[in-house]
Amino acid sequence: MKKKGFTVRRKKKRSGFLFTLVLCVIAFTFLFSSPPIKKVIYPYPYKSLIEHYAEQYHVDPLLVISVIRAESKFLPYSQSHKGALGLMQLMPDTADWIAETLGDGTFDQSKLREPEKNIQYGTWYIASLQKEFQDIELVLAAYNGGRGHVNEWIRTEQLKVDDLNTEDIPFRETREYVQRVMDNYEKYQDLYGEKPRLK
Repeated sequence: MKKKGFTVRRKKKRSGFLFTLVLCVIAFTFLFSSPPIKKVIYPYPYKSLIEHYAEQYHVDPLLVISVIRAESKFLPYSQSHKGALGLMQLMPDTADWIAETLGDGTFDQSKLREPEKNIQYGTWYIASLQKEFQDIELVLAAYNGGRGHVNEWIRTEQLKVDDLNTEDIPFRETREYVQRVMDNYEKYQDLYGEKPRLK
């Protein structure tokens, strides 16, 4: 003998749960699509430093903050298992080369943990890669995987400059890195990019 009352109550509970779940999904979507919440997820620390060196070296500051978010999540004392240091995860030997190129006689590797020095050198390095590769995705691939590898991939036509597809980047880590930074960059442009003024 079926217990109809029990069946009805169970259906009501199930429909009530689904209704609550749908409401939660809608609320979550609305909440996390609002600019104030997005800016918590995609903050812009070190803004004045980034904009100063981005202007000095002719780099988009929103690209710099996108790289920082991917590299260190804004933690200045970050160190990778490969030894990269600071906000923009610079390798010490790369930083030594940058210091020599800039004629910075005061530099020592401990300064890579200082936000200003790390941002200065990281931004300069992006600028140097931009002069060589022009394309932003190639610049990011070189920042992560090394300019030598990127030049080799172009030379052997593993990457086609005129028809670039990030899926063709041979290193998985570099491929995912480029995609991650480009996603950051899109979000930062949406949140912090210049909006047209209403007349």
